[in-house]
Amino acid sequence: MTDIAKAVGISRQALYLHFPTRAELLIATTRHIDSIKDVDARLADSRAATSGRARLASFISAWGSYIPEIHGLSVALRSMCDNDAEAAAAWDGRMQAVRHGCVAAVGALAADKMLRADLNEDMATDLLWTLLSVENWEHLVRDCGWSQAEYEGQITRLSEAALLVKN
Repeated sequence: MTDIAKAVGISRQALYLHFPTRAELLIATTRHIDSIKDVDARLADSRAATSGRARLASFISAWGSYIPEIHGLSVALRSMCDNDAEAAAAWDGRMQAVRHGCVAAVGALAADKMLRADLNEDMATDLLWTLLSVENWEHLVRDCGWSQAEYEGQITRLSEAALLVKN
């Protein structure tokens, strides 16, 4: 907290007046970034989708295109998670928000009777949430050199193959 206060030119006490704990500051930072980046507008197509398949594709596009914009914050939070419970809580909160989007997409697929019969909604959500992890984006885009468009397209196709009934 001292380093943060110094970086923004205020006293540590002033920072604590607004954010009593480091966790609250980190959570507020992630929410502020979501607000600035207009996450609700990014998710509008997914939320308004008229089919499960459209909701899935729109959600993957919204989250997939957001990852590069929050990647720096994700690296910072993840690097602190093992030794900092507050950073872990902030990161977990972000990932639970992504999981909530996965639940909604899978629920829409199930409502349309498009979810594979051998998957229940919890298992399907687990699979989708794992496919959409920041770490997978890092491996494919950063390590393997995929373009952002290739990442979004292939993850969408992979998710459809993993979750949807075969026609």
